[in-house]
Amino acid sequence: MNSPELYVGIMSGTSLDGVDAALVQLANGQVRLVGTHYLPYEQSLKHTLLDLHHSTSDELHRAQLTGNELAHLYAAATAELLQKTNTLPQQVRAIGCHGQTIRHCPDQGYTLQLGNAALLAELSGITVVSDFRSRDIAAGGQGAPLVPAFHDKMLRHPDIHRVIINIGGISNLTDLPPNRPTTGFDCGPGNLLMDAWVAQHHGESYDKDGAWAASGKLIPALLQALLDEPYLPSLPPKSCGRDLFNMDWLNRKLHGNEAAADVQATLLEFTTCAIADAIRRFCVGAQEIYLCGGGAHNDALVQHLRASLPDSRIQATNTLGLSADWLEAIAFAWLAQQAIQGQCANLPAVTGARHPCILGAIWQA
Repeated sequence: MNSPELYVGIMSGTSLDGVDAALVQLANGQVRLVGTHYLPYEQSLKHTLLDLHHSTSDELHRAQLTGNELAHLYAAATAELLQKTNTLPQQVRAIGCHGQTIRHCPDQGYTLQLGNAALLAELSGITVVSDFRSRDIAAGGQGAPLVPAFHDKMLRHPDIHRVIINIGGISNLTDLPPNRPTTGFDCGPGNLLMDAWVAQHHGESYDKDGAWAASGKLIPALLQALLDEPYLPSLPPKSCGRDLFNMDWLNRKLHGNEAAADVQATLLEFTTCAIADAIRRFCVGAQEIYLCGGGAHNDALVQHLRASLPDSRIQATNTLGLSADWLEAIAFAWLAQQAIQGQCANLPAVTGARHPCILGAIWQA
């Protein structure tokens, strides 16, 4: 039996809202969440990251400076997490840090996450594992999604067909059918477009409980224009991000005279349809659907999903003993352990890689 090890998982995702840091104990295929900490992004950092998603003047220099800023933020989140849990840095085997994605272009052979892992190792005094996607892309894969391998280990049931849906900025699914290989892919936008639209019109970071969307009316022609995106029916393996789904993409679908609340209602239905259609096409027979990520708290979205998928039981991953809010951060703690132990952690059936790979670059403290 392996001795229990402590890892920190750090996740800052497509929503650009902040840093999730989770202290996780891992041993013998079991996971225990010891503590969590969240640090929100300053608006200035969020704006810089949004700008860096596009080619701008002096972007290489600005990207490096932003990576340093993120490393300091990740180090602060780690220090505050360890203080909350009375844990010393030397008790932590490694930090698994996803970094902040500003480019994801697997079809062109690269992905880019900012975070300066070397600086994070220096600041924290803890070994850091980062850059989890590049090795899979080098082997011909999408480099995403990464969490299905973790779901496969922790959430699979021998007799029940489960699907795990992570609804962050982008929504992705993991299909866990009994007696068949695990598959998964990015479905399309999760909260990304809804968050951007409510920020533009109300200055809020998200639509709490989907209340604003619920106040509007569906615009059928707009919904169809959104659903006509070729990415949605394309066959997996596939992945996406802000490189495809962004406000420029949305604005090209609008006439400009739509009521703002009606657009929000339509965006919520678009997210629902992208998820539900993916499940109906690629996860036939799903009995249980478990939600995680920020979208699991959007009551209107959950209600729409339940109406769209009446034959499946839909609930949060909390019912399986893994927090819906912290599941991705926990997964990156596990991915760090896989790298430290020299274990492959990609699923070629998910990413399309030619073979299994050890994921992540290791920066020793």
